[in-house]
Amino acid sequence: MNVYSKIQRNKDEVFSLYTTGPFYLPIKPENHSPLRISDSSDILGDTPTIQSSATEDAPSSDFPDSSPSSVLSASETSSKANSPEPNYPDELPKRSEFFWTYQEEPHRTRRMQILKAHPEVTKLCGYEPLTKYVISGVVALQFLTAYLLRNSPFFSLKFLLTSYVIGATANQNVFLCIHELSHNLGFKKPIHNRLFAIFANLPIGIPYSASFRPYHLIHHKHLGDASLDTDLPTTLEAFVLQNVAGKAFFATFQIFFYAIRPMFVMKLPFTYIHLLNVIVQLVVDYIVVKTWGMKALLYFITSSFLAGSLHPCAGHFIAEHYVMDVGQTGVNSDIPPPETYSYYGVLNLFTYNVGLHNEHHDFPFIPWTRLPLLTQIACEFYEPLPYHKSWTKVIWDFVLDDKVSLWCRVKRGVSNGSIQPISAAKKIDRAKAVRDDDNGDEDIEKSLRKKSAE
Repeated sequence: MNVYSKIQRNKDEVFSLYTTGPFYLPIKPENHSPLRISDSSDILGDTPTIQSSATEDAPSSDFPDSSPSSVLSASETSSKANSPEPNYPDELPKRSEFFWTYQEEPHRTRRMQILKAHPEVTKLCGYEPLTKYVISGVVALQFLTAYLLRNSPFFSLKFLLTSYVIGATANQNVFLCIHELSHNLGFKKPIHNRLFAIFANLPIGIPYSASFRPYHLIHHKHLGDASLDTDLPTTLEAFVLQNVAGKAFFATFQIFFYAIRPMFVMKLPFTYIHLLNVIVQLVVDYIVVKTWGMKALLYFITSSFLAGSLHPCAGHFIAEHYVMDVGQTGVNSDIPPPETYSYYGVLNLFTYNVGLHNEHHDFPFIPWTRLPLLTQIACEFYEPLPYHKSWTKVIWDFVLDDKVSLWCRVKRGVSNGSIQPISAAKKIDRAKAVRDDDNGDEDIEKSLRKKSAE
């Protein structure tokens, strides 16, 4: 019997393990059966619990994770008092609520433990000069392909197949290069990263890079925060799109959800970088249309749409943070489901190793070329975690599995507590925060304060 089974059967015994030994135990794949969500927790043993106003009246407990509101939705907490044991029914009903927790996001805790066990990982931090050469080649490929397709009919097999196989794969690479640059991993100076992201943005066809960066940094600083993390689906989305047709619609048009949702969740100021991004993109689009025709620009936009639609590389959007194996998540369990998942397959070659997503959230200041080294160095921390083997299967399961839907995300109510998100973030990541020293991040901080005050 492993430690995670003991957690579910005897809290007193778990408390002894918690106080006398490591909560994470190395699991070697060759000696164990395939990992399940119930076999690991994405919250480490010494994770502090952030108290919020929603839990002030909850009964206290000596067990660190025994608060009934730590992981359960509002509709599920009532069953906990009458059923102390986790319940794993053969036929689980469809979820109608998110997974809620008031615990701190797990990545900071694991980062501190890894730094304590392997201080040498700090040598992996820094920018990667190779990035600018890779994306320059991809941008050149996209412009060459647009030129070659300038006279092809839009609805021809040649145009659509090229847009899907070459264009969507290349633009997914562009999206994720901008992701790397948003963490200042392409150049030493932050402003150089932001300017080069505008160049990388060109084959997307619409201005994107300047808007993506601030929202993504907030996603890292406030993972799962219902009022700040725009990566989370809204309640309206989850309710309307919870059947197979709705999930298929979401998976097909998810690029639009990620583009439009942030404007309704949290508004950020329009800066000079946004203006420069818009001007440069519109000027280049105009030149492309005037010299090569409208079909060339349509190739860019079609490639961007397909890159965020039913494309194998687009599986990472869902795979990164959705709880897919709901059947292994106990309805009355005190253990939060893991909220970040990695993928170690071949598609990482086209996506700057974004599949190593637990590693990326643990150390967002390590560039894509060195993330595999982090996995090797801290293997005892990453081997126990559940992971995906196929992004294509993730999309398939997301659409067709009745137990998986947009409800399957972990949310936390940090912003409702006595510790406001902005002050908590400063205390958590003061030494290692992913932020710039320019006015752009000051604008983000002002927006966060305004949002938290509301």
